[in-house]
Amino acid sequence: MQAPGGTTARGLFHAQGRPPGPESESARKETLMTTKTEVTTDELDALRSEINGLDDELIRIWQRRAAVSKRIGEIRMANGGTRLVLDRERAILEKYRTALGEDGVQIAMLVLRAGRGPL
Repeated sequence: MQAPGGTTARGLFHAQGRPPGPESESARKETLMTTKTEVTTDELDALRSEINGLDDELIRIWQRRAAVSKRIGEIRMANGGTRLVLDRERAILEKYRTALGEDGVQIAMLVLRAGRGPL
């Protein structure tokens, strides 16, 4: 049986301090899966924790960006300008498209709407 990384299951057991023995193939598979699951569970918990932190940061940045954008709109309108500047919005859409692909356009539309409101 081939284990991840190209080593044989028997070699992996031996490397873990277990001498190669007559254990059944299913027992070796179960042990390998259990070991992999334990490692994966620890990693999964760490990654989920990181995602939670990133989500908190995204929300904070989203809210700050919306507030700054609204303030820019207020200043622009108070000085006789238009509610929005289409060239600026097009540039933002293109920036997101370039960085994130077509999904970036959808994200940019939501970001823009959060700052200026719906069209």
